Amino acid sequence: MSTKQRIAVALGVFVLLGALAFLGWSYETKRAAPGPAAGAVTVDVTSPGDSGSGTLREALFIAAAAKGQATVVIRTKTITLQAGLPPLVNAHGVRIVAAQPGAEIDARALTAGPVLDVVGDNTSIEGVALRNCSGTAILLRAAHFHLQSSAVESCDVGVDVMDNASDVLLEHNRFASDRIGVRFGAPSRNTVVVGNSFLQDKDAGLWAVRGSADGRAGTITVRDNHFSANGSGVVTGNVSLLVEHNDIASSRDAAIHLIGGGAVIRSNQIRGGTTMGIVAEYAGEAVIDRNELEQFATYAIMVRGSPNALVRGNRIHSCGYGMALVLGEPRKPITVVGNTIIEPKFDGIDVMGDSPILRHNQVLRPHNLALHVLDYPLGGENVTARPFLEGNNFRANALQTAEDLQMGDTQMSAAVQPATQRK
Repeated sequence: MSTKQRIAVALGVFVLLGALAFLGWSYETKRAAPGPAAGAVTVDVTSPGDSGSGTLREALFIAAAAKGQATVVIRTKTITLQAGLPPLVNAHGVRIVAAQPGAEIDARALTAGPVLDVVGDNTSIEGVALRNCSGTAILLRAAHFHLQSSAVESCDVGVDVMDNASDVLLEHNRFASDRIGVRFGAPSRNTVVVGNSFLQDKDAGLWAVRGSADGRAGTITVRDNHFSANGSGVVTGNVSLLVEHNDIASSRDAAIHLIGGGAVIRSNQIRGGTTMGIVAEYAGEAVIDRNELEQFATYAIMVRGSPNALVRGNRIHSCGYGMALVLGEPRKPITVVGNTIIEPKFDGIDVMGDSPILRHNQVLRPHNLALHVLDYPLGGENVTARPFLEGNNFRANALQTAEDLQMGDTQMSAAVQPATQRK
């Protein structure tokens, strides 16, 4: 074989090897490249009607039968329902999204049942408005649910979270003119309610109440929400709840009402109510910490019968009264420490049949008494009030001088009025 022939063969072999290498790389790249999941389906809702081609009802039936994740895109401005929809269920998840944010589902014709019944895990709803529900807008009976940038208005209950639901995220939604915006029937693991608006909900913006204490783990986090002109902002009973960094204004009843244990109320702005700010009843080991409360007609904070509760570092100003501590357990006293009460219209702290620990609190410019201690009539007998005082700055009169600021607890006789002297 000549030299030229050997060179030609070598070049051919080189080109062949290069081609094989390229084909192998191309195959691996295509095999590894992401693509639509097997069986995934996208369904467009183009009809505003209740049934038939292009309707939401048809889309949910298709989603339930899909072999992969189903995405339902609402492309019509309004959907008017005449009957209940099929449940949202798909082993791979269902996503409902409005092509134009604010697409409305009008449920005024429904007389019973939820508008959307979420039965399957991994369901999400985004940018949808549900209005005029005589019952529940969204009934949640599954895990891994996400509601985002949606609105629920003029319904009985906005989102009703059942006992078996967990890993719930409700963010940046609007709940307005409902009876209850969001309701939890039990603790819910890995659940967050964040950045929502609750406006003019008749009974409460958020309601988390269980008939008896529940030992299951799972604290619901409620943070960075805005509550305005609701019956109550938050009502919780026997459900573990962390309520922090919320803005709660103009509640008709108590802004936050705690019944039973398991709640932490921390760093909230609470203002402008016709009754009381925070009410804790039989809320053992509740923590009310570093909240700011202003302009309440009666008490900013009332704690009743709540063993080992902690009221710490709160700032209260321009309210009828500062705090009421009522009928606590002497062996498991309430601890009230580091709170500041500024210019109450009447008393700063009322202690009624309770024996709390009061440390390092201050009442500035009270219009009546800084500290008012009363026995409490109960069952034909008086329950004696015996607060423990340490390092407080209390003042009985409305005027305050530099000397008064140095008054110690041993000089409290003028600031403490016995029950027999109360008018």
